[in-house]
Amino acid sequence: MGVPISQMWTVASYVLKQRISGRKRYPLVLMLEPLFRCNLACAGCGKIQYPAHVLKRHLTVKECVDAVEECGTPMVSIPGGEPLLHPDIKEIVEALVARKKYIYLCTNALLLKEKLEAGTFKPSKYLTFSVHMDGQEENHDFAVCREGTYKKAVDGIRLAVRMGFRVTTNTTLFEGADPNSVREFFDEMMALGVEGMMISPGYAYDKAPDQSGFLKRKETNELFEMILSNRKKGWKFNQSPLFLEFLMGKRTYECTPWGMPAYNVFGWQKPCYLLQEGYADTFKELIDETDWANYGHESGNAKCANCMVHSGYEATAVDHTFSGFQGIWGNIKAIVFNRYANPGASKMLKAESAKPHGPMKHLVQLGLAQDIHRPAA
Repeated sequence: MGVPISQMWTVASYVLKQRISGRKRYPLVLMLEPLFRCNLACAGCGKIQYPAHVLKRHLTVKECVDAVEECGTPMVSIPGGEPLLHPDIKEIVEALVARKKYIYLCTNALLLKEKLEAGTFKPSKYLTFSVHMDGQEENHDFAVCREGTYKKAVDGIRLAVRMGFRVTTNTTLFEGADPNSVREFFDEMMALGVEGMMISPGYAYDKAPDQSGFLKRKETNELFEMILSNRKKGWKFNQSPLFLEFLMGKRTYECTPWGMPAYNVFGWQKPCYLLQEGYADTFKELIDETDWANYGHESGNAKCANCMVHSGYEATAVDHTFSGFQGIWGNIKAIVFNRYANPGASKMLKAESAKPHGPMKHLVQLGLAQDIHRPAA
């Protein structure tokens, strides 16, 4: 497991306290978005499609701290946009570290090396840089729509690890992902010395420019079965092992959208980090006045039909872990017997090696694949 014992104990104690108190809906991780502005324009992201006057806005340090305290969760994820663009990101991180919150600062790492060399952050067990890495160099640069981003991110990761910071990677996979390449990517990331990796299928944001690349549920299970079966010994994941089994199709879970609530410049986003159907002024209002029966796979809501994203389902897996003997035993088995030997998955991987994937698949669909291999004039 790529999670420190102290963090595991903090989370376990917190979840058990919620269950003992009989609290049915509680937050596990606060998705704190201090701004939507970004220095990339990824085709699969719907966050930067806001008008310019919204992209200029950002939360104050006090607003961030107040949201964390109101929510009460032990873990805070700081996505965006690109949080390193926030003028007060140093003060936000310091304030949350002082409150002993476990922070995952999500970044594309284009500015990470610069910030580290400037001494903006100090290593702490409470601070982790979660670097957005969508596969090997060609696939990553294609996904974020800019060449050279992979190399810059790798430089930032290397420096952060060398300086003693906790570093994880955060990978979103879309339709056409090459499972063999993803497995090679895992090797590359572990060789950089990261603490662990996080992985999730993409969600079809309404505002995303490219709506063609999002996975359906069956495709998600098949892809993750190939990727996560027959694991190499050195791979470490900074996620619930039961959630990874869910992605592989080994478990059935229902979404708990309140498990990772989102707070941004508009307030508490209803109903979750991925759907935008209004905002609540307080966390209590979000929990008490949202009609949760309208969301999740079993609700029949078309917007939820294919979603298997960690922000909706990992909290479910963590809650199940502490629900009783079956959850605890299932988690122990997933940690100890984590190789998932699967001859069928190996055969599928070999078959996939002959198919076009990622950038090449898009070129094939456009009828341009031959141009890639044509010698230069």
